[in-house]
Amino acid sequence: MNWNGKNILITGANGFVGSYLAKELLDAGAEVYGFIRPEDMAAMEKNLIDKGIKDKLIMLEGDLTDITSLASAFDASQPDYLFHLAAQSFVELSFRRPLETQHINCIGTANLLEAARVKDMDTKMIFAGSSEEYGMVLSSEEQYHSALKDGKTIFPEPTAIPELPVKESNPLRPMSPYAVSKVYGDLLMQNYHHSFGMDTVVSRAFNHEGAGRGIMFVTSVITNQIMKLKHQETDRILIGNLNAFRDWSHVNDIIQGYLLLAAKGKSGEAYNQGSMRTNSVLSYILLGLDKAGWNINSIETINGDKNVDNPVEINKDPIFGVKFDKTRVDQIMLEEGLEYTIQDKGINVNTDQGKVVIEFNPDRFRPAEVPMILSDNQKIQKIGGKIQYSLSDVIEDQLNYFDLKENRV
Repeated sequence: MNWNGKNILITGANGFVGSYLAKELLDAGAEVYGFIRPEDMAAMEKNLIDKGIKDKLIMLEGDLTDITSLASAFDASQPDYLFHLAAQSFVELSFRRPLETQHINCIGTANLLEAARVKDMDTKMIFAGSSEEYGMVLSSEEQYHSALKDGKTIFPEPTAIPELPVKESNPLRPMSPYAVSKVYGDLLMQNYHHSFGMDTVVSRAFNHEGAGRGIMFVTSVITNQIMKLKHQETDRILIGNLNAFRDWSHVNDIIQGYLLLAAKGKSGEAYNQGSMRTNSVLSYILLGLDKAGWNINSIETINGDKNVDNPVEINKDPIFGVKFDKTRVDQIMLEEGLEYTIQDKGINVNTDQGKVVIEFNPDRFRPAEVPMILSDNQKIQKIGGKIQYSLSDVIEDQLNYFDLKENRV
């Protein structure tokens, strides 16, 4: 698509994803406006400076919770396309500040749609939904019965197990205030298309990472600590739940997906954006150590059990009918039910440079955790979607970012 001369409005343009998207569009010749909260201007300025676009992006101050400022932003930008990325997007924070999360994400999205509707804007809107909307995705009968035994409510009930890979038709079972807020925005976007004929498309992006990812997110928590370990600024890695499996994409692949949905996405519909691979938090750490120069021989818990030799050896055998790169420890976790608990205290990683300690931090365990996610991205593939980056590419970019002392926290 030719973006030259197009007017683009991005909410949250100074955020991690927003700054990547803004740079891509500016480089393509678009006139790009960023709708940004005044208090976020300085806090996220580094994202714009790192991309070299601070003076190229047209800043529009405003707040999603103030519909008047949104109306003014539409007047100023007259957008052909709008990418709604602004949100309180940190899952852990949503448990501590659920009302703030709902106010920004739910009321803010409603205000955006109403401002566009009242002004009769002829704008195609792309909404940043989330794979967190799917929540409790059932991978086995054992998981289903274990969840029921633990007193969890599973609604809607599954019609077939496993529910992986996740299609757009999968049930939505959000497991955090953040996820609930994204379901609200997702369905409201679709409703405004069907009720008022507005041109809206929903992207349900799975986890996407890269250089500059916020330090509160687990992949940055990991890669930041690995580089601190390499530069002898710490003696261990502190982490929460290692058992969670995520579908991690490179942020650049997701950016291309957003642009594709703007060009070819069907109004009123939702599209998954993901890599069609799933890897554990533990593997993210181990692969990060491997990339940073540690040759890993084996791992074991601090208690001295759950030994795994050659844990980062890559396996491509299909899981849930999908072939993708996974580590040996991933395969054991997926096939044999290997699980790490707080009682294990942590993991010793035996390397050619001695022992690396991964210590469990109970404070980083969430009240409710999505155990596993794996996307089915065939719908966006049908309109041209592609995954260009490997998980190793993602990890390498983050390690390179934190290799610079000024970026380490």
